[in-house]
Amino acid sequence: MFLNVKSNLPRIRRNIIEPLYGIKNHNTKRRCWQELEKTQYLPESTLRDLQWFKCRALIRHAYANNEFYYRRFGEAGIVPDDIKDPEDMKYIPVLTKKEIRENTHEMISSGYRLDKLLKSKTGGSTGKALDIYFTEECSEKHNACTRRHDRWTGWEVGEPIAAVWGNPKLPRTIKQKLKHHLLFPFIYLDTMNVTEETILQFAHEWQTVHPTLLFGHAHSLYLLAGYVRDLGISSISPGGILSTSMMLLPSERKTIEQVFGVEVFDRYGCEEVGLIGSECNEHNGMHMNVEHLLIEFVKENGNWASPGEPGKIIITDLLNYAMPFIRYQVEDVGMALGRKCSCGRGLPLMAPVAGRIADFLKKKDGSQVAGVSLIENTLTGIAGIDQMQIIQESFGLIRLKVVFGGDGKKRTKAVLTKYFKELFGDDVVISIKEVDSIKPDKSGKYRFSICKISDA
Repeated sequence: MFLNVKSNLPRIRRNIIEPLYGIKNHNTKRRCWQELEKTQYLPESTLRDLQWFKCRALIRHAYANNEFYYRRFGEAGIVPDDIKDPEDMKYIPVLTKKEIRENTHEMISSGYRLDKLLKSKTGGSTGKALDIYFTEECSEKHNACTRRHDRWTGWEVGEPIAAVWGNPKLPRTIKQKLKHHLLFPFIYLDTMNVTEETILQFAHEWQTVHPTLLFGHAHSLYLLAGYVRDLGISSISPGGILSTSMMLLPSERKTIEQVFGVEVFDRYGCEEVGLIGSECNEHNGMHMNVEHLLIEFVKENGNWASPGEPGKIIITDLLNYAMPFIRYQVEDVGMALGRKCSCGRGLPLMAPVAGRIADFLKKKDGSQVAGVSLIENTLTGIAGIDQMQIIQESFGLIRLKVVFGGDGKKRTKAVLTKYFKELFGDDVVISIKEVDSIKPDKSGKYRFSICKISDA
């Protein structure tokens, strides 16, 4: 009897426990998720109309109820009626992280109390924290969208998940542990402490909990795959793998899929606005979350980039009325693809993100080089490198931290130096330091390309 209940627990969670929990707590996540399962197959034109209807409503709300946006619109010489179609969004100034930090309290709409809102803190690549406020309903709608895309991997609601993450929030109290077990069963591998011992402990927990989805930072999943391969671990056997939070290199995707024998689904999002884009099983680009977000790709001149043309990613969160994010520059570069996916979904496609603006290295002539491309080219094209981090201190100095693999370090250093000098100039100093490993930042993410040259 016990074994039968245990084997049916995912179904019990999905069909009994979660619906009852939602009714008791007036939770909107399940209803929103069920709606999103339907809207994803609407024609793109219908989705765009729905998206624009929500955007107009948000703009009117912000102008009427938000001190920051009322002043912002006034300074720009516009009113909501001037924003008649999506291309008119360019008349609204882009929102920067600096402005958010300087105007956090003014950005809270009237009718919302800080002590009644949920709060999230994110530092991003700058290391300077942003405080973000939102209602529980907004949070649950973000979570509903995440669930829809989780299911694209083959995972089903109620099934346990294994997360490879930094500083995981573990349940502490009896109430939290009970809720964790009954509603959100997770096991964690903390990326701040990845060793043979913690990997083996993770494998042991896997045998007890039997997760069906493996989820985590792209590079952390790659590191886990290396340990699993080298230690001969067979118990970690996900049904699907979801990569997020940082660039997934093609070489890393290949290794992860070879080790675990299942395909990787890549995802893009951020703490401030939630999920932005996600791969389906066609892996033909990332489907954009247009029911919840207006996503723009903007060139340096402020105009929209054409499909296939890179631009700065500017996001308007259509859900957050408490602290509106209208035309928020997430500091990433990406592009719309302008083609349909054979999966049948109407959700438009974007390319995998080219990288964070802070991760693009700069040349003296003003051109930029995507750091992720440099990492991928060196790892696949130069023998003897296991890992590398690029730090551009100035136009005249680039430091490389390298985890060497195999023999021939002297030759590898010479080839690396030649490669970077050909790209950035013979007068650039290339400093190479051997390290045992590249450490994650405080969030548990890995940054492999860092530009310290300011635009100021």
